Amino acid sequence: MKQTINIIALSALLISGCGKKEPSMRMEALPVEVAKPIVKDVTLTRDYPGYLTSETSVDIVGRVNGTLLAKKYPSGQPVKKGQILFIIDPTLYENAVKQAKANLKNAKANLVYAKSNYERMKEAIKSDAVSRIQFIQAETNVESCEAEVSNAEAELKTAQVNLSYCYVKSPIDGIADLAEYSDGGYISGAGSPVKLTTVYKYDKMYSYFDISDNQYLAFELLRDAKTKIPQSDHLVTLKVGTDGSKTWQGKLNYLSPNFSLSTGTMRLRAELENPDGVLKPGLYVSVTLPYAMAENALLVDNASIGTDQLGKFLYVVNDSNVVSTRHIELGQLVDNGMRIVTSGLSPEERYVTKALMKVRQGMKVEPVEVNTK
Repeated sequence: MKQTINIIALSALLISGCGKKEPSMRMEALPVEVAKPIVKDVTLTRDYPGYLTSETSVDIVGRVNGTLLAKKYPSGQPVKKGQILFIIDPTLYENAVKQAKANLKNAKANLVYAKSNYERMKEAIKSDAVSRIQFIQAETNVESCEAEVSNAEAELKTAQVNLSYCYVKSPIDGIADLAEYSDGGYISGAGSPVKLTTVYKYDKMYSYFDISDNQYLAFELLRDAKTKIPQSDHLVTLKVGTDGSKTWQGKLNYLSPNFSLSTGTMRLRAELENPDGVLKPGLYVSVTLPYAMAENALLVDNASIGTDQLGKFLYVVNDSNVVSTRHIELGQLVDNGMRIVTSGLSPEERYVTKALMKVRQGMKVEPVEVNTK
């Protein structure tokens, strides 16, 4: 009886299942975004660390001895060429000018008398009214008085120059630094000039940076390619700060004639405009130097590149929409996050741009082409 029940139950189960279809074992292809590499000419560049200096910086010095009566400028503010920055007590030097003028006046008076006496001697000697010795003495006295006048004139000029040193002026337009001395301090500048402050000219700045001998030789090999660099890319780009969001354009205007034996590097200098005075001497910058032109370069999205033990790779999708791993050689990172591929990829091939963690070698996918331009 039990066996009969089991048979009936089994028959009912088979009959109930006859109307159902078997579940499908096929999996739908994963949709992934793919793109072809961009082909275009790219200016190749290299980045170098550099630093900034001002176009001109002048140390303002005291050249005379005396008490500093006044500082006549606000520290850190613009000053004009010829503007008085410091006044050193001029009393002694004013007196020296007065004395020198008096000495010159006396010397000129003596010269007038000596010349007059000499003219009388010239007439008198014709009639033998005076001796030859007296005539020679009169002639010599004129020469001596002329020398005294020249000496007095030189002393007056020296006294006037020393007096002018009491009014210390800026030789250029620029920004004046803090003063080294306070009002009332004693300046001992007669023996050796004493620094009072520094004036910096900020209208133009210079950026110095170094390249290695190997890089210089590589640039020389690419001399023909450099002539093909677009004129708009001939300038170097300078970035300040870690984010590099603010940039300036500069022009190379100096190339060292030799390499440093101690470092094996050559120094270069770029000139850039700084009309607003934002850049300051001593700032460290990153200098981007264009050195060659890569024609018909292949560019891929840098975020699409993976890394394994064999190096860098892309996931490439063939005409059958099957993924394969393609190891590639990379070049420079360019604008907009694109990377140059130097070998391992052809212009017509498609590569996976996103969902790198979801695809694998041999997987069939549903490609969705996107434009990476």
